[in-house]
Amino acid sequence: MAAVPPSGGSARSSTAHSRLAQVRARLDLPTVRKAAGLLEGRHRSIYSGHGQDFDEMALYVPGDDVGDIDWKASASNGIPVIRRFQRESNLAMVLAVDTGRNMAALAPGGGTKADVVRFAADVIAYLARGRGDLLALVAGDDERIVQIPARGGTEHMEMLLRRIDAMLELAAPPSNIGHVLDRVLTWFSRRSLVVVITDEARPGLENELALKRLRTRHEVMIIQIADALPTDFGDEAVDDVDVPLDVPEFLRARKDLAAEARDLAERRRADVAAMLRRHGVQAVTVRTEEDLVNSLIRLLRRQKRAGR
Repeated sequence: MAAVPPSGGSARSSTAHSRLAQVRARLDLPTVRKAAGLLEGRHRSIYSGHGQDFDEMALYVPGDDVGDIDWKASASNGIPVIRRFQRESNLAMVLAVDTGRNMAALAPGGGTKADVVRFAADVIAYLARGRGDLLALVAGDDERIVQIPARGGTEHMEMLLRRIDAMLELAAPPSNIGHVLDRVLTWFSRRSLVVVITDEARPGLENELALKRLRTRHEVMIIQIADALPTDFGDEAVDDVDVPLDVPEFLRARKDLAAEARDLAERRRADVAAMLRRHGVQAVTVRTEEDLVNSLIRLLRRQKRAGR
């Protein structure tokens, strides 16, 4: 059960202002540099041995990556020799976004999960634009799917973010992250970094095969937006987002039901986390917009270590 205010939530209205300019105003420079540096590290991992053309042999000099040393050639020549590659530029990233109505539910901080999704997409787009990367979008739910090819530049990023914004609403169809993962699988043959944005209950066990296939073809990381429980808000009235039904105050006030709801949510999170570990997929759960950037940095750092 996911909670929303009876009014239907506080979905952020789209404006004519630049989304990328707004996200820039919320990020301090050291934070941006740290996240961009970790993202660069992920690109090196993703494209090691992929998307690079051999250029020449060259003598090793201090500062070169020791991973580029050709040990056989070095032994033959008696000196360290490296293999130089032409590095592929404008690397591709894919935003895979769950736009089901569950994303209109409340996050633990009191805002909607949709607001956290928007900010996460804003930050990814901002980092991609700053690095000159290409960014694609696959967004969808049980009835809708939107796909936008990978391109770069401010105008493309702003358009992509507006499409996400327009789909995040309480009237949206139910979530179906499997629909989104399947479209990424069929649409992208080039190895990419796929950033999945969904809620903490997804991908579920029913999506394990799709996730396994996606992981063998692409680098995958998942940003999960935490759910608020109806019992988190005391005597404040809430509805269930999936079923238009008031959650009575006497039920929300019962400590035994609150404990049962927390236990159920924890078991659900544990099942999802175990599945992700089985397939080497790094994920992070985000509770508020305020902790999004630090959570993303932790995620990139963990994934960089896992890729070594």
